[in-house]
Amino acid sequence: MRLRPLNGIRVLDLTNVLSGPYCSYQLALMGAEVVKVEVPGQGDLARRLGADPELNAHGIGASFLAQNADKKSLELDLKDPQDRRSFEELVRGADVLVENFRAGVLARLGYDWPDLQALNAGLVYCAISGFGQTGPMSAAPAYDQVIQGLSGMMSITGTPETAPLRVGFPVSDTLGGLVGAMAVCAALADRARGGPGRFIDVSMLEASVSAMGWPVSNYLVCGVEPEPMGDQNATAAPSGSFTAADGPLNIAANQQQQFETLCTLVGRPDLATDPRFAERESRKLHRSELNAELNAALGQQDAAHWEQLLTASGVPAARIATVAQALALDQLRHRGFLSELPYPDGSDRVLRVCGNGVQLDGRPLSPLTPPPLLGQHNAERGELTSRWLAS
Repeated sequence: MRLRPLNGIRVLDLTNVLSGPYCSYQLALMGAEVVKVEVPGQGDLARRLGADPELNAHGIGASFLAQNADKKSLELDLKDPQDRRSFEELVRGADVLVENFRAGVLARLGYDWPDLQALNAGLVYCAISGFGQTGPMSAAPAYDQVIQGLSGMMSITGTPETAPLRVGFPVSDTLGGLVGAMAVCAALADRARGGPGRFIDVSMLEASVSAMGWPVSNYLVCGVEPEPMGDQNATAAPSGSFTAADGPLNIAANQQQQFETLCTLVGRPDLATDPRFAERESRKLHRSELNAELNAALGQQDAAHWEQLLTASGVPAARIATVAQALALDQLRHRGFLSELPYPDGSDRVLRVCGNGVQLDGRPLSPLTPPPLLGQHNAERGELTSRWLAS
């Protein structure tokens, strides 16, 4: 089997909880050797986070298990002289260093960008933080929810009655990690062509605003401030969630032909010629009336029936699944999205973890080894350091 694209790339991972670990997990799935540097006796806070208190007590909380497979763990105290020497040797042999401390923390430990460049001129250094390394908010603490709120994301999530609402998972952390991984890969590609080492400064706030796309553009370009619309798509109608006989489903008939097909399939071809609904803009103005008519028709059959019928005719539609139902989808099973690994504590339980949705040459990028116990690779420090410095 061909090697993965980042095979041979060495990543020093100083990250904690989510945005940074998610970034380095993407690099690990791409084939990089990722060594997680953790505070002795404590480690990543995510080791103690998750829905199972027993796992948390053993330092392998579900939150940690989610994005730390295929990594090694070394305990190093960056305030201890001997551990600092070990860390500096690892920096000299690394290709990438990733951290997600508050801005300035690593510099106060004596490792700002000039210091790191002096150790390794070709290093790609990626710092992920809430607000970036510069600016009036750079030193402020930031969790995902703080970024969601400040970015404007929460103001348009929910309905006019329920907004602002937090998105149901740490989307700003995740976006920061993805942007960081993308930037690292770009810097490595440039370095392979003879480019220099790079300092990458990722702002979760900016990544979040950028990812909002259309709502931001509608304001910047058109001067229209977005509003919360619940489960409806502001750009088209009918487009949102609807009610079948047994529960909700999403329908996105965003194109004229899709709308006309939808009307025919639900037994209401008259809706396509109704002056309130015949044209795209008029449908948006009369969204609530149109939705009411469609829900009355959709209520005659269950969601699976409509999903199959509409999808077969080119109208995007699907049931609204729970997380458990989504993970059980045949589509994910077919693609090999979930992987089974042994638990890091050596128990006979099976650990199931997600990939990242990428297939390379027809194969999913799946982790090969379980997340590490805290300090699991301490005994390999000397061998690891020698190998990195020699290659």
